[in-house]
Amino acid sequence: MRKIALYPGTFDPITNGHFDIIERALNLFDEVIVAIALSADKKPMYTLDERIEMVKAALVGLENVTVVGFDNLTVELAKTYKATVLIRGLRAVSDFEYELQLGYLNNSLDEAIETVYLMPKLQHAFISSSIVRNLLKFNAKTEHLVPKEVQKIIGDKKVCMLR
Repeated sequence: MRKIALYPGTFDPITNGHFDIIERALNLFDEVIVAIALSADKKPMYTLDERIEMVKAALVGLENVTVVGFDNLTVELAKTYKATVLIRGLRAVSDFEYELQLGYLNNSLDEAIETVYLMPKLQHAFISSSIVRNLLKFNAKTEHLVPKEVQKIIGDKKVCMLR
């Protein structure tokens, strides 16, 4: 039986930390589905379609990974794709309490769902999408924080916005 994992998040934008977790999850599972949440309540900087485009660009060349957008409960999406594991990233102790509650909540909604917590490599531990967004607001350097394919898309979108 294939082990399918779902890695849900806003990915606004995808960072090197996210990419690191996806690569390592592919070593643990037969397939990883990167699920990008609409998250209108979070007021993302990028549209769902733009975030999907960025994630797909960042993951070119990786096998057994699928990118989807969603706007429903994570456990419902997991059922749709027959995923029995949710992947969540932990950067610091501050992430742990929230992620633990979320893991318990998802398991209470569907007992067949397990949550696996992965830590990014140390060099990516400080990176978050919100840090990247804040730097982008100030037109600061971000190429060391996001995959090069994503940096190109971000740069192209800036040029379009300036025209």
